[in-house]
Amino acid sequence: MAGASSRVHFHDIPDVVLTTIFSLVSKTRTRNAMSLVCLKWLALERSTRKSLTLRGNIRDLFLLPTCFRAVTDLDLSFVSPWGYPFFDSFSNPHLLAQFLRHAFPSVVSLVVYVRNNSISTLHHLAPQWPNLRHVKLVRWHRRLPTAPIGSDLVSLFEHCRTLSSLDVSHFYCWPEDLSLGIQAYPSIAASLSHLNILKHSSTEGFKSRELLAITSSCPNLRKLLATCEFDPRFVGYVGDQTLLAIASNCPHLSLLHLVDTTSESGIRPDLNHEGYTSEDACICHATLGDVFARLPLLEELVLDVCHNVWGTWPALELLNSKCPRLKSLKLGHFHGICRGIVSRPDGIVLCRGLQSLSIKNSADLTDHSLISISRGCHILSKFEILGCKGITATGMRIFTHNLRKTLVDVKISYCKSLDAVSSLQALEPIRDRIERLHIDCVWEENSLKKKYKSSSSTTWTNIQHLSLWIAAGESLAPLSFAGIDDCPALEEIRIKVEGNCRDKARPSTNAFGLRCLTVIPRLSRMMLDCSGVTGYAHTAPAGKTDLSLWERFFLSGIQELKIDELDYWTAQDVDMNRRSLFLPAAALLAQCGSLRKLFIHGTANEHLMMFLVGNPFLRDAQLRLNYYPAPDDDTSTKMRVDSCFRFEEALGSSSRHVPD
Repeated sequence: MAGASSRVHFHDIPDVVLTTIFSLVSKTRTRNAMSLVCLKWLALERSTRKSLTLRGNIRDLFLLPTCFRAVTDLDLSFVSPWGYPFFDSFSNPHLLAQFLRHAFPSVVSLVVYVRNNSISTLHHLAPQWPNLRHVKLVRWHRRLPTAPIGSDLVSLFEHCRTLSSLDVSHFYCWPEDLSLGIQAYPSIAASLSHLNILKHSSTEGFKSRELLAITSSCPNLRKLLATCEFDPRFVGYVGDQTLLAIASNCPHLSLLHLVDTTSESGIRPDLNHEGYTSEDACICHATLGDVFARLPLLEELVLDVCHNVWGTWPALELLNSKCPRLKSLKLGHFHGICRGIVSRPDGIVLCRGLQSLSIKNSADLTDHSLISISRGCHILSKFEILGCKGITATGMRIFTHNLRKTLVDVKISYCKSLDAVSSLQALEPIRDRIERLHIDCVWEENSLKKKYKSSSSTTWTNIQHLSLWIAAGESLAPLSFAGIDDCPALEEIRIKVEGNCRDKARPSTNAFGLRCLTVIPRLSRMMLDCSGVTGYAHTAPAGKTDLSLWERFFLSGIQELKIDELDYWTAQDVDMNRRSLFLPAAALLAQCGSLRKLFIHGTANEHLMMFLVGNPFLRDAQLRLNYYPAPDDDTSTKMRVDSCFRFEEALGSSSRHVPD
């Protein structure tokens, strides 16, 4: 047998089996590497690719790939010139649309950036794929006030009669555009099963009447995600009656995701306030119980109302009996979710089927409550706790110990009694199992000394994603002393920096401490988010430091990291509405010799972007979100279409020999 098996070659495996193997590989770079082995593998990879993000300039139409005939999920939102209607740069838009259909005939899911001329963009694209089932629209710029209300969706609904999923969470528009647009096409509305109207690109949420108009038009929705106005001080707020009506209008919901407009703002509540907010939401536990009773198919529920909801444990008890399929639950500003009574489990403790639980800003949650949750919700694999001042390291350690067989994803943020050291110590029972982790880099000197003296080197064996929050002006250097010494499997790290730098002393050049991450052997992707940092953009007053030096502080040492991808959000001067890349940052990023992809979320001048051309491996560099392409009335950046073309031509010049 040994002799016979040694003569079996990998190519002797039947093509059907090989095709199945290839279809199971999801990472793009891995698939591309596999395709380089031989022509047979190249053909197999291309024929089994199901999703593709198209990059490059639409002017270079001869480079459009035609070998991905099986692609069903196509993303055109990154096509250059970024953020502009790419049909505007082509003399025959109908011909371009036909080229796209010929290259990708099997598309049923489409993501496309539609700026001001969205009607024209969708008018040409939508007819090419009449069997589209999912569409995501992207637009980070202000909607043209002259466009008719609801006109953005006309071309899409006119040509895509099989549409069942619509995502406009990254599409800047007015709430009435969506409600009136959906109401105008009742047959399309009735066929929608997935509707994402979260407003990441706007601070304006949906009022009660708009939500009711949408849900009454879409009775077959199974997934609904929306940004709402829960503040009772505003006209049209979402309260008891609205929630009941939503549940009645859409009884087949398996996912209900409702968040307040301030949910994603990053504003941290005052933990000294009794309920963290001065206003109570107009939601009572009796109504919540009725809502749950009307949604028996619910599997995932998110209610982050950002206003106090008191005494919720009776309603949460009904989740176990009324919503037996519930697997994921996220609650924000819900108080009294369980009483922690040892003799009788109550409240959320009875939701024994939960696999994911997030508790945010629950003022009366205690260690006893947390321990009760770990005993009742005994199969949790993901747990997030944010802004809960009553939780200590003792309760958190018992919680993780009770869930050591299942818990692999943990987030601990803004808990008054849990600094970085105590958070990591509380996670020691699952240190060898955890895969994703978020902690706040809050350093207590006594805790650091104790950890440094008493603990030997610790290994976080399986952690692959690490997320950190840190205040502006603080350092990452104590991270290793805190207990994260060895992360052999860590591939991705996200660092969120927040704070006002205007009153802080002049920073030391290398004090932030990115160099401490050089010991992580497999780190390949970083997200450095300084969008929450405010300072002086141009001329600082005497004795103050401007943002250019703070950018040097944050980015110093990044050139020593061997990362492939970097997402960088620049700091900002809110008074001048200025968020841009400065000279020190451009110079340091230009020295990151291993970078292949660089996304800068901010503005930049052309000559600073040209610094990046010297990166030997850089293949993709973009300005993203609502800062580029700049609106016509914005003079804060020199990057326009012509600037973009010149930068692209320099980046793709034949003189740059970029290894694959």
